[in-house]
Amino acid sequence: MDKSMGESIKAFGLKKVLDYLDADPERNISRVVDWLIKVAKDNDHVVPRARSAKQMLADPSNNWYQLVKSLYTDIDAGIRKKFFENVLVNATVIGTKRQDKIMDKYGCNVPWAILMDPTSACNLHCTGCWAAEYGHKMSLDYDTLNNIIEQGKQLGVFAYLYSGGEPLIRKHDIIKLCEKHPDCAFLAFTNGTLIDEAFADDMLRVKNFVPAISIEGFEEETDARRGRGAYQAVVKAMELLKSQKLPFGISCTYTRQNTEVIGSEEFIDDMIEKGVKFAWFFTYIPVGYGAVPELIATPEQREFMYHQIRKFRETKPIFTLDFWNDGEYSAGCIAGGRRYLHINANGDIEPCAFIHYSDSNIYHTTLLEALQRPLFMQYHKGQPFNDNHLRPCPLLDNPECLAAMVDNSGAKSTEIMHPEDVHELCGRCKEAAAEWAPVAGRLWDEIHGYNMLAQYAKV
Repeated sequence: MDKSMGESIKAFGLKKVLDYLDADPERNISRVVDWLIKVAKDNDHVVPRARSAKQMLADPSNNWYQLVKSLYTDIDAGIRKKFFENVLVNATVIGTKRQDKIMDKYGCNVPWAILMDPTSACNLHCTGCWAAEYGHKMSLDYDTLNNIIEQGKQLGVFAYLYSGGEPLIRKHDIIKLCEKHPDCAFLAFTNGTLIDEAFADDMLRVKNFVPAISIEGFEEETDARRGRGAYQAVVKAMELLKSQKLPFGISCTYTRQNTEVIGSEEFIDDMIEKGVKFAWFFTYIPVGYGAVPELIATPEQREFMYHQIRKFRETKPIFTLDFWNDGEYSAGCIAGGRRYLHINANGDIEPCAFIHYSDSNIYHTTLLEALQRPLFMQYHKGQPFNDNHLRPCPLLDNPECLAAMVDNSGAKSTEIMHPEDVHELCGRCKEAAAEWAPVAGRLWDEIHGYNMLAQYAKV
């Protein structure tokens, strides 16, 4: 049996399982989990998580039960089905097997997702954002974006994210790509101001696009960074998406000015009420000419977010991720192709959206070739950058690591307006890294102390 036929048979079987679940989720979900446990009986990672999930989903008062149920009451059935197929079947089951084979063959990282910038243009000028400096100078045309996706699928990548600039400036091309690749899941980090009824209709039609709307807190915090009227535009977009039963989430950057608001129960509860199903949290990184190092969150604020996100996971019907404080779950940094990579609007293939250095360009290099070039191999050899996975980042947490990788690989700055010396960039993060290190050390010791006690209790 060839690879494509084997994948098709497996995909067909998994889709039938999802159809079975969709027919009566409250009744069938425990049966599906039992099937998963039986199939994965020798997998030490899947089985414990599946058993834990079964226990949570059996309790109607559990927040995860409430979240899953809301996917059936609040979301269009066709979109829900397409999302499960593309993310669970294509990206996770079929995709990861392809990725593993290529990693074994070439000895390099292969990403689970690709983040790309259709344009550098943006209709807002947010404080501390590098995109404001780029203006309308760069863009990836439709054919280039399509080629990236075609290459990515050969590597096993079925998840694509858009950033910018403001990606929805190119919303017509984004919808065309959704139509062209119905087997892929697409998400955009967007300021939400360009979401209108026509675009909502397109989302309902293609069924494989989800926005993550950027928001800085309530009206005062959002407008302070994004401009007057930004918050009300976001609220209007959320109301439209919710009324159309379209899934959406939020993207939040916590800074020294807004951490206590973004991490508050009041804010999270308000977002849940507005229909938000997931929240992705980023901490501010002082990248680019317009960087404001004074916005970097204090160690106390970062620890506050560490505890709050974990509390929300136990109490709130919303899926949350903190890309800096969740390093314990991903075993460190996910960039450099380990889980994802970034392609900017000039075609430069970068290890991360926050790391503006590259030795490859999509117009001259394939994705697979870029993954084997010196910069990405520096990531591959260096990850994790710290044994304490609460210090995952090679820039914010271990700035000496990024400086060494750029120097050793010969990578160049991709900042178009003001090329940035890596040592100057890393210098902005040294103080924050030094201040966070003892806090992360204490938290890491608490995690391992708890795990050791849990293991002792099983003996």
